[in-house]
Amino acid sequence: MTMNNGGLMEEEYIRRHHKHEIVVDNQCSSVLIKHIKAPLHLVWSLVRRFDQPQKYKPFISRCVVQGNLEIGSVREVDVKSGLPATTSTERLELLDDNEHVLSIRIVGGDHRLKNYSSVVSLHSEIIEGRPGTMVIESFVVDVPEGNTKDETCYFVEALIKCNLKSLADVSERLAVQDRTEPIDRMSLQI
Repeated sequence: MTMNNGGLMEEEYIRRHHKHEIVVDNQCSSVLIKHIKAPLHLVWSLVRRFDQPQKYKPFISRCVVQGNLEIGSVREVDVKSGLPATTSTERLELLDDNEHVLSIRIVGGDHRLKNYSSVVSLHSEIIEGRPGTMVIESFVVDVPEGNTKDETCYFVEALIKCNLKSLADVSERLAVQDRTEPIDRMSLQI
């Protein structure tokens, strides 16, 4: 887990939104945090799109959602070559537009991530005088036979870090286009 100056707030957000039950010894879990120089509404507009994860997740080439976009919806994801998988079937567990929390569970696919579930929560913050977003992503997953907890966590964390970096890049590029004003200038205009 990454902790910086806002460590106490991060711990509170993790306690409130990132509850994973580790049922068996052969599971691992972790929490990653990314600070993004873009306002929460903009970052959330990307994260909440369960039907379009490829907007910021670089390893996803295609996504098809079965039925309406609601809790319990299932998506079929095609994974780009280079990863030890070609497809993943994922169910939307939680989509809370008020608290800015999204949770998914992998329910199938040709990969080794069994019993994988993740929670992503977004929180407003100020970064360099401008509206920013703290993104917290946590997961729990079974450790595949032949691997250690450390190897499994390292692999999943590397994928999530790549996704979070891409989310930051896309969000920050959109924020520059929005030309978000610094907080001190915004308060003068009110």
